Amino acid sequence: MSRGAISRDDILKAFEEYDRLGREAFLEQYGYEKATGYLIDYEGKEYESKAIVGAAHKYQHGAPLTRRQVSGSAGHPVDWLKREGFTVRASRNPRWSRDELILACDVVARNNWSGLDAEDPRIAELSDLLQILAAYPAEQRAATYRNRNGAARKTTDIATHHPDYTQAQTNGGRIDLVVLQDFLERPAEMARAARLLREGLRGGSLQPALPETDDEDEASAPEGRVLYRRHRTRERNKGLKAKKLAAVLKNGGSLACEACSFDFGLFYGERGEGYIECHHVVPLHEAGEGTTRLSDLALICSNCHRMIHRSAPWPTPAQLHTLISEQAVSANTAVPGPRTGLPGPGMVRMTERSPSGMRIE
Repeated sequence: MSRGAISRDDILKAFEEYDRLGREAFLEQYGYEKATGYLIDYEGKEYESKAIVGAAHKYQHGAPLTRRQVSGSAGHPVDWLKREGFTVRASRNPRWSRDELILACDVVARNNWSGLDAEDPRIAELSDLLQILAAYPAEQRAATYRNRNGAARKTTDIATHHPDYTQAQTNGGRIDLVVLQDFLERPAEMARAARLLREGLRGGSLQPALPETDDEDEASAPEGRVLYRRHRTRERNKGLKAKKLAAVLKNGGSLACEACSFDFGLFYGERGEGYIECHHVVPLHEAGEGTTRLSDLALICSNCHRMIHRSAPWPTPAQLHTLISEQAVSANTAVPGPRTGLPGPGMVRMTERSPSGMRIE
């Protein structure tokens, strides 16, 4: 926005004017609407972030900033307010994450697929766990973030979308339905994931995993973001990976993908020698906490690793190999054998665009 510097004192003066005029009159005077993005939390009161910044501008520069001159709610106004030491929070709560929905859906499932009242002690426990989970940073959470009323409403949303529910459905998001379907199709697996989440959050062994990127793997992981991070930590354990590779070579094997047979060394020569990714075959929500054995790890190429983690339920490398073989047969090409390195004539062939991927030719 086109503006001059705004000091903390300017903002405090705008607070005083806001309190004196009242919310409606203040917003009308400066041409702003009620906040739909972020609110300033100051001394137990809430103030519209854009309107306060716009009004504060006049104290040093003679004129307030119009609504059009103030950029989006997640842009300059919020950044400026934070730099001046003010707490800025979202005016609305973010959508429920998969981790949160796993916990909520498990409560509904254990209640015979019925929603729960806000006064139910199980809702109090759920709300407390959601606060510990802290699936979103503080500035993205409204004051009502995952409180008992919100948690109870979510259990109702889940319950009314159960196939056996015959009355009018309440609102529910797309991911609500996905998690509900996961519980219906894989009840034991999802119940274990919820149990591990509860135990890890209560015991402090699971740390909040705030969304940093739009990672497809994390968004679709059957166990949710938090347990997925722990799963990936196991896969990225350099010591375990080195032991796995050494054991395979000692037994006369090759460092080829167990799903598609791609061998980085054979394809790239010296540059690819000794390279392969490791995949923890049993997800954390199935295996639980414990020591990882070398037999729990599979050698996998980058593309096959991505395909395994793409969506729930995760196939094993053997299942993915079967899928690849069936695809090759349907395309009338030869089926690649296990650990054969570079494909021969008529087999699945690698492409320059995606060296560790495949295209039927």
